Amino acid sequence: MPYNKLEPLKKIFKNIGPGTLVAAAFIGPGTITICTKGGATYGYSLLWAMLLSMVATIVLQEMAARLGLITGNGLSKIVRNKLENKTARIAMILLMISAIFIGNAAYEAGNISGGVIGIQVLTSAAWYHPLIIGLCAFILLFIGNYKILEKVLIGMVLLMGISFVAVAVAIKPDFNLILDGLLSPSFEDDQLLLILGLIGTTVVPYNLFLHASLVKEKWKHNTDLKYARWDTIISVNLGGIVSMAIIIAATGLQGQGISSPADLAMSLEPIYGRFSSSVFAVGIIAAGITSAITAPLAAAYVVQGCLGWEADLKNWKFRAVWMVVLCVGVLFSSIGFKPLKVITFAQVANGLLLPIMAIILLWLVNTNVLGRFKNNWILNLIAVAVVLISLFLGAKTLAIVTGML
Repeated sequence: MPYNKLEPLKKIFKNIGPGTLVAAAFIGPGTITICTKGGATYGYSLLWAMLLSMVATIVLQEMAARLGLITGNGLSKIVRNKLENKTARIAMILLMISAIFIGNAAYEAGNISGGVIGIQVLTSAAWYHPLIIGLCAFILLFIGNYKILEKVLIGMVLLMGISFVAVAVAIKPDFNLILDGLLSPSFEDDQLLLILGLIGTTVVPYNLFLHASLVKEKWKHNTDLKYARWDTIISVNLGGIVSMAIIIAATGLQGQGISSPADLAMSLEPIYGRFSSSVFAVGIIAAGITSAITAPLAAAYVVQGCLGWEADLKNWKFRAVWMVVLCVGVLFSSIGFKPLKVITFAQVANGLLLPIMAIILLWLVNTNVLGRFKNNWILNLIAVAVVLISLFLGAKTLAIVTGML
């Protein structure tokens, strides 16, 4: 094929970046655990839920990225400036800070503990393992260089992809069953929680804020919007394939009581050899590190936008936010403390934030804030469907969490 025909494709892949960080964020220990449970319990039958979540994620993330690139502002700042009613603005700021800053601080221990699980599959447990994961995240965030952060996280996502896909291929899956699971939705009552989990760990509220802020670090001009879109589509699809690979890997061990990534990694060894368990463990470590980086980063961007600080990775106020989130995560992970009340509060806040942000996103991309880049009727039709899904997810999440109180 002539060189000039390959040039547009090369430009697209050269411009991969912020979307990959979004994929790195949603492929965390929680996603691996949910995918493991889904595959080990129901085989291929829940693959359709992951496909649905990929579509929903692409729609929401594209709108967030478009807003960030065209306006040059982060999502929390756009929302703060656009809400003219003082009461509504204050309520929204409190909700965003509660869901993202407090929520991510509560979840950070799980991110770090997830990476530790991978280390412990490869070696014996040690008290300093959470410090290793935390230190890796601290160094990358403290450097404050977006290009370095982007390259490292792209590498981590590729490492996860290779690790999990290699294991999925090793079990020699039935491709007819995979196709059936993707295209034939099943919705039994006992599957509801896992379906909600698969979608809820992929369509993540904090990724909307993270994406809108990161596109400004990568691109500066409206003409780059096409690259931002391709970046979103390619990266979310890559992340979805990785998640599907985990589900497929877990199907090979149905009926063995697999309920966690560690169970899956250890159970692979007697059947497929030490190589499979080691490769899977490397993927778990990468997932833990990426989530341990992106959760504090998203929290810092949200607080920065809400309080009107300078948008700078090296700003000490910005650094102070992610340091708090990261340190809380390392501390709780190290002592094995699970702040259940804080996590429950965070789940409630996130359950409220996702549908609200989906509705606000839909509103913003139809206002003059985007000018000629606002939604057309086709995008609106798809977006409305995604908003309805987010409303359903939010309602179910709140029902489940409040039922546990």
